[in-house]
Amino acid sequence: MIMMDIAHIAILLAIMISAFFAIWFDNLLNSVISLCAMSLLISLEFYILQAPDVAIAEAAIGAGLTTAIYIMALRACQSSGWRRKGNDKDERS
Repeated sequence: MIMMDIAHIAILLAIMISAFFAIWFDNLLNSVISLCAMSLLISLEFYILQAPDVAIAEAAIGAGLTTAIYIMALRACQSSGWRRKGNDKDERS
């Protein structure tokens, strides 16, 4: 019983750390990868809590599909020449 409690606490701490890094990174691709890791850890937590159907759905949709959509959106923004306001060198403030 104590080992399961330690596993739950370790996974929850890892979820919090990956969520923090998703916010902390300046590079959006790194943030997306951190969100993917968080979703996989949440899926693992669901599996440990004996909800394998929810774990599979979280892994497929949360980690797989959502990450793919975010990466496609990032590439579309980069190819269209979209820039963040703070990164534009020609803009005068």
